[in-house]
Amino acid sequence: MEKLTFYALSAPEKLDRIGAYLSERLSRDVARHRYGYVCIAMEALDQLLMACHCQSINLFVESFLKMVRKLLESDKPNLQILGTNSFVKFANIEEDTPSYHRSYDFFVSRFSEMCHSSYEDPDIRTKIRMAGIKGLQGVVRKTVNDELQANIWDPQHMDKIVPSLLFNLQSGEGVERELLGRAAYGNIKNAVTPVLMHLDNHSLWEGKAFAVRCFKIIMYSIQSQHSHLVIQQLLGHLDANSKSSATVRAGIVEVLLEAAAIAASGSVGPTVLEVFNTLLRQLRLSVDYELTGSYDPGSSIGTKIIKTHGERQLQEAVIRTIGSFANTLPTYQRSEVMLFIMGKIPVPGVHPALVSSGSGPEGTRMIQIMLLKSLVQVTAGFQTTNMLTALPSSFLEPLLSFSLTEDPEVRLLVIHILLSLIDRHDNRPKFSTISIISDISVLKLKVDKCSRQDNLFMKKHGQQLYRHIYLGCKEQSSGRLHYENLYNLLALLSMELANEEVVVDLIRLALALQDLALSTEESMPVYNRCAVHALAAAYLDLICQLTTVPAFCQHIHEVIEVRQKEAPFLLPEDVFVEVPKLPPSLEKVEGEVLFLQSKITEVLGGSGYNIDRLATPYVPQYTDEDRLSKRKSIGETISLQVEVESRNSPEKEERTPAEEITFETLKNAIVDSVGMEEQERERRRQVVERFQKAPFEEIAAHCGARATLLQSKLNQIFEITIRPPPSPSGTISSGYGQTQSRSVPVYEMKFPDLCVY
Repeated sequence: MEKLTFYALSAPEKLDRIGAYLSERLSRDVARHRYGYVCIAMEALDQLLMACHCQSINLFVESFLKMVRKLLESDKPNLQILGTNSFVKFANIEEDTPSYHRSYDFFVSRFSEMCHSSYEDPDIRTKIRMAGIKGLQGVVRKTVNDELQANIWDPQHMDKIVPSLLFNLQSGEGVERELLGRAAYGNIKNAVTPVLMHLDNHSLWEGKAFAVRCFKIIMYSIQSQHSHLVIQQLLGHLDANSKSSATVRAGIVEVLLEAAAIAASGSVGPTVLEVFNTLLRQLRLSVDYELTGSYDPGSSIGTKIIKTHGERQLQEAVIRTIGSFANTLPTYQRSEVMLFIMGKIPVPGVHPALVSSGSGPEGTRMIQIMLLKSLVQVTAGFQTTNMLTALPSSFLEPLLSFSLTEDPEVRLLVIHILLSLIDRHDNRPKFSTISIISDISVLKLKVDKCSRQDNLFMKKHGQQLYRHIYLGCKEQSSGRLHYENLYNLLALLSMELANEEVVVDLIRLALALQDLALSTEESMPVYNRCAVHALAAAYLDLICQLTTVPAFCQHIHEVIEVRQKEAPFLLPEDVFVEVPKLPPSLEKVEGEVLFLQSKITEVLGGSGYNIDRLATPYVPQYTDEDRLSKRKSIGETISLQVEVESRNSPEKEERTPAEEITFETLKNAIVDSVGMEEQERERRRQVVERFQKAPFEEIAAHCGARATLLQSKLNQIFEITIRPPPSPSGTISSGYGQTQSRSVPVYEMKFPDLCVY
């Protein structure tokens, strides 16, 4: 062998003849079953190949590959494995000159076939399959960097290679990550498509585990900057399977969830919103399927039976996946996603996005809940230094309007979202239950000084937040969870966003809640009254310790002690438990069991707090939003339109003379505004009542008269403002002596020279 190698190196032009001779000997020995000589000839070919790297190696390689092919075609496992090992050694050689005439198609087919070997002896079967996998690796290694080679990424090759690897993955054999590690940007799709087809053809999405395992290997193998391409292909596959069973869709979504967790931050790619759009679309479809019971509401025959349980599982999986994707995004993109999802939430009569006709009002409600659950996932763990940019008005205002709906589940989700966004120091778990805490230092709360942006945020949105806490407490459908979360919200506002002015407002709000629970006008159940009393007590107990004004703390603790003895049902320990201990009615709640606004104003005023503001009781501002979100009937929706019309109606067109504005008039305006509000409220009530109780003909006549009046006014305006333009071709006279403009095409008009450019 040494002599032969020396001869080949010293006379490289003889290499091809040496190769041809060895090849001929080996073919003869294979045919005569002289396997010892076969091994010797193959060893000689291997060693010559390793030693010689001259220009003329190409012809020798042809002889070598011919022999490997001969061995692979043999039906003897040992010869197949011998041929494979030789091919792998060859694949590791870096050739000096690329080869454009060599073809590896046979090797791809044969190695793929070996991967599927069904040889009887399990040990030999495993060896053959392993040889097949190693052979495929060798082909990839040899061809992937050789630009003159036939493209290994072509579907004709990928459709053989990928299923062979997956087949062995299913059997549990380990497989290297050679293939995808070498995939460039343009080749990822060809490599992933056969994976998706294999999982479809063998119904492997339902079990999830194998599909997840495959894509974990893919995500860890490919270069991280290509991660988003795999995710986009999975999203496309999810869309393509829109009418497949819930288990298939859930499997794809589960794989997406895992893939998103592996994808590095921000590598969801340039089409971030497209990812969420696809997932939200799947959510909507699933709700439609569940409620209509058919994949195709248009057809009279339900093609497949829809399993509600399966659709529910899918919906949960989609919501978790939305959260998983959001967690890979930087803060600014997460804010965009929050706005995007908020824009998709349907508001009946105002913004019917994402709602299909098939599922009706129940579908709308379910979509609202699903999308709010998605927002809970997206906002979980959301950290931001600037609340103004993280919570713009375009997000916060629609969110708060949902907290006024009658659906208790929707309201609860809204509070969860607010808590996630406001809690920047992980204080929330410390207030999981409402209780009177004698010393809050044991909670180890993290309280930072309020930043300028936080102060601006509270200046802009504080009143809205207080109002929604107040109205949330007032809702009859609010239960224990609502009150616990509202207490959480109050506590977090006090620690995250409170300056002196905010503290004063929060104390006023707590006292207003006490007044709400005492009010006889509100038809609140006994439980809700006790709950509001208990919530106000627990919050005042917390805020007095945060403000560290001894006299304030003393008053609060005195009232709590009296309650513990005389009215324990006004404290959280008796109300927020599995079985609340409630009195039959709340007739006489007065005297020492109540927190006194006058007393609190006095003690806090002595410590430099704003006395005037403290002494003014808190009254929530009612806005159009309240009526918009509480649409109980179509009558109320119509009444809104009528009110707008009545404000702009021509009957009220008499102009009032401009009056001189003095200090007195301003003062009177402020004083009279309360009375004006009462009148306005009464007028609104009458309008709503008219639309709820009047006969249909009367309402129709009223609206018809309005429409006619509006049309006549419009006609007048149009006659005044819209005159035909002067025509260069002049006018023509009609039969009655009136001039009438004749319509002339532009190209026939005679323009003065000055007009022509």
